[in-house]
Amino acid sequence: MGDDIRFNQLENETSPYLLQHADNPVRWLPWGEEAFAAARAADKPIFLSVGYSTCHWCHVMAHESFENEEIAAVLNEHFVPIKVDREERPDVDRVYMTFVQATTGQGGWPMSVWLTPELQPFYGGTYFPPEDRWGRRGFLSILEAVARFWRENSARAREQGSQAVEVLRNYSGRSDDSEQGALSAAALDDAFAVLRGSFDPEWAGFGGAPKFPRPVMLNLLSRLWSRAQATGAGPRAQESARMLVATLRAMVAGGVHDQLGGGFHRYSVDETWHVPHFEKMLYDQGQIVGALLDGYQISGDISLAAAARAALAYVERDLSSPRGAFFAAEDADSRRSVEDDERAEGAFYVWTADELRQALGAEAAAVFALHHGVGEGGNAPEGADPHGEFAGRNILLSRATVAETAAASGLPVQRVAEMLSIARTRLLELRAARPRPHRDEKILAAWNGLMISAFARAAAVLDEPAYAVRASRAAEYILHVVWDGVGGVLHRSWCSGRRGCPAFAEDYACLTQAFLDLYEATFEIRWLKWASDMQEQMDRLFWDPQAGGYFSSAEGDASVLVRLKEDHDGAEPAPGSLAVLNLLRLGRMLGDEARIERAAHTLRASRGTWSRAPQALPLMLAGLADWLGGPRQVVLAGDRESADFAALLREVRRRHLPGLILLCADGGEGQRWLARRVPSLANMAPVGGRAAAYLCENFTCQLPVVEPAELGARLDRVAGTAADSH
Repeated sequence: MGDDIRFNQLENETSPYLLQHADNPVRWLPWGEEAFAAARAADKPIFLSVGYSTCHWCHVMAHESFENEEIAAVLNEHFVPIKVDREERPDVDRVYMTFVQATTGQGGWPMSVWLTPELQPFYGGTYFPPEDRWGRRGFLSILEAVARFWRENSARAREQGSQAVEVLRNYSGRSDDSEQGALSAAALDDAFAVLRGSFDPEWAGFGGAPKFPRPVMLNLLSRLWSRAQATGAGPRAQESARMLVATLRAMVAGGVHDQLGGGFHRYSVDETWHVPHFEKMLYDQGQIVGALLDGYQISGDISLAAAARAALAYVERDLSSPRGAFFAAEDADSRRSVEDDERAEGAFYVWTADELRQALGAEAAAVFALHHGVGEGGNAPEGADPHGEFAGRNILLSRATVAETAAASGLPVQRVAEMLSIARTRLLELRAARPRPHRDEKILAAWNGLMISAFARAAAVLDEPAYAVRASRAAEYILHVVWDGVGGVLHRSWCSGRRGCPAFAEDYACLTQAFLDLYEATFEIRWLKWASDMQEQMDRLFWDPQAGGYFSSAEGDASVLVRLKEDHDGAEPAPGSLAVLNLLRLGRMLGDEARIERAAHTLRASRGTWSRAPQALPLMLAGLADWLGGPRQVVLAGDRESADFAALLREVRRRHLPGLILLCADGGEGQRWLARRVPSLANMAPVGGRAAAYLCENFTCQLPVVEPAELGARLDRVAGTAADSH
C-alpha cells in the first residue's frame, strides 16, 4: 500500500499548517490510519514532522528541505511522511516531544521524529538544516543514515522504539501522591526563593536570553504578594510586588510589546526585551492581559492598565472572527513591501528613520524618535540580530515618558503628547497598508478560553461592561461551534467550517476558567452552570483514579501510544494546574467538598514535581496558595442594575484578592439555583431597601454592610489577616 501513495494528500485538510505543505513534493499524509497502514504494508519507518502555521523555523525547514526535490525524493522512497499540526493534536505532539526532549535534551518546533510502523519513536530532533552546517548534521545526510539503519537494523530500531515507549509509560504512570505530611506553605517559601534567585535585577524577568514573558510565573508572584500581605510578611510582599511590576513594566516598554498596535510578541531574543521573535499568539495575549490586570490592582500603575486595554484592542481588531471567536496566531514573517516577494521576520513592524520622517515630518519624527528609541542606523543591539534582518531598521520601544521626551525636545508636555498620539495613528494607518503576516484562523477551544477570561476579568477590574459583552459573545460562539450538544462532546477546534478532534484536558480546563470568570463579570448563572458541567466532563474523561491528577488526553485513540500528564506550566498552563484553581472556586461557590478534596488530591499528585522544581509548576503553586488561604466569600444581595449594588461591587473588584469567591443574590433564578446547593444563600437579601454585602471567611459570615467604605475596610482586614485554615 505504501508504494501506491503517489501524491501529497494534504489538500483537503483544514489546518492552515498542513495546507501550507499541500504543494510540497513530499508525499505528505495526515496523521491517521491510512498513513499507518501504508507504513505497515511497506515496512517503512514513518517520518513525523510536527509544527504550526506561524512557526518561523517551520517555514525555514519547509523552504530549505520540504520544497527541495532531492530531499523529497529520499523522503518519499524510504519513509512514509506524516504532517501534524501540534495545535490541533497536542496529544500526539506531547508524546513525541517528551521523547525528543529526553533523548536530545531540548525540544521545539519543527519537531522531526522517526517512528517504526507501530508508531514507536527511535530517533528524533527539531530543526535540521538541509546540509551540514552550524555544527549540525544536515537533514539529507540524516535521512540517508536513518534509511540505512532501518534497512540493516530494523529489529534494533523496533527494540529501541519499544524501550522508549515503555519509559514513557512508566513516566506517565508514576504518582507523587503521598499522605505523608500535609500540604504546607514550605513549597511557597521555596518558590519565592527560586524566583528571587532567577530574577534579572537589571532588565527584570527571569533568566537570560532568550527571555519569555511566561505569565504563569507572574501569576504566582501575585499570589505570593497576596499571601505575604495576609501573613504580615511585609518585606516579602514588597519584593514579590517589585519583581512582578518591574517585569510587566519592562515588557510594556520593550520591543516585545507592539508599541503601535498593542499586544505582545512571543518572546525577546535578548535579555533586555528589545528584539522580539515577532510571532503573536492568542494564548500569550490572554494570559499577559491577566497578569497586567493583577499588576495594576497591586501597584495602581495606569500604564499596565493601558497596556491591557491595548492588547484587548489588538485582539478585537486583528484576531477576531466575524462571529466573535478568536483566531489562533499571527506569523512573525511577512513580505517587506507590496512589490517585494522577499519575506523577513518583523518586516511588518519595523521602521527606518527615513520612513518615519517621510510619514511624520521632521519635527514630529524627531520627537517620536526620542520617545521610541529610534536610531538613524537602526536600533537592534549588537548580537541580537545575527542574520542582519533588522539592519538599518528600528524596533519601536518606549524609551522615555512623555515628560522626559518633552524636556529633551524643549517642547511643552501637552504638545508632545498630541504629537505622539497623532504620529501613532498615522503610522498605524501606514502599517495597515503593508503586507500582513499570515494569520492562522483556527479557533481553538483552550486558547479562546484564555482570551474570554482576559476580557471577562478586564470588564471587572477596569469597570468596562463592554468587555463582558465581548467575552459573552465569544463564549456563545465557541459553544456553538465546538460543543456538540447532541453527543455531549467538546471538540478541540473549528476551522474552515469543520470541527476538529475531541477536546483535550486543557480545552476543558481553560473553558471552565473562562465560564467562572464570565459569571463573576456578569453574574449570569448560565456561565456558572456551564463551568460546573465542564469540570464534571473533565473529571470524567481525564481524571486518573489510581494516581490522581489529570491525563492530557482521553482514552480511546489507539494511535496515541501513551496517555501523559502535563507536569509543566509553560507557555500555556498545565490542565492540572488550572483544574486545581477551578475546583477550588467551584467547590467554594457551590459548597461541594468533594471538589475541594479533588483539588487537594491533584496538588498531592504533583507534589514531587513542584517540591523538587517550583519553577516547573508555578500555577499549581498558585493553586496551593489559594488552598492554604481557605474559603473567603462575598455575596452581594440586591438589584444588579442599581447604583448601590455597583458601588459595593467596585469596592470588591478594585482590590487584588485572589481566591476570593464572589456571588450574587439578586432574588432571581440564579440565587434560587445557588441556594439549592448552599442553603444559607436563600436568606441573603438587601438591607433597608439597599444592596448589601455579606462577607464570609472560614465558613463564618459577618453581618451585612451597605456602605462601600465599610465593605472596603472589612476587605482590607481580611486581606491582612493570616489564614491557613487547612
